Amino acid sequence: MIFIDIVKKVLKFHIFSFIFVCILGSLLHFTFEWSNNNIFVGSFSAVNESTWEHLKLAFFPMLLTTIIGYFYIGKDFSNYLCARAGCIITTISFITVFFYAYTGILGTNYSILNIGSFFVAVFLGECTSFKKIVSMNNCNKIVAIIILLVLLIAFISFTYFTPEINFFRDPVTNSYGI
Repeated sequence: MIFIDIVKKVLKFHIFSFIFVCILGSLLHFTFEWSNNNIFVGSFSAVNESTWEHLKLAFFPMLLTTIIGYFYIGKDFSNYLCARAGCIITTISFITVFFYAYTGILGTNYSILNIGSFFVAVFLGECTSFKKIVSMNNCNKIVAIIILLVLLIAFISFTYFTPEINFFRDPVTNSYGI
């Protein structure tokens, strides 16, 4: 495969991933409630309005596209898992930093800014992944796998065993987790 064809294939995957994550992430905001508060669905859906629970809306769809992408393009790139771990870290970091920065400045939060920042964060994450993959720089797959597993375990376990700090507090009900 010539380089241009490789780049086109990688770009197609990232466009698909961006669209998929934006749609599924938006739906995951409501699936816990739609499931009649099913605790299994709560593992991967937002169970309240805390910042932490909103990060699930990006993490789980991105993890899913990472798995899908592994079979589409990932096997061809030794740095694929590092690129996707970087994608996820970039996305959840941007969401967190942007939310606390703008609410700290404005003193309140606005749904339109939260939704918009989600889309921007996903875009930035996908751009990070794309750039890393096409750079063909080597990386340590084991570190990437460990990062993804630690995040997976944290997102699931903190839903049920939630630390009682502001990051995990639902500002609507003042509760934590389920």
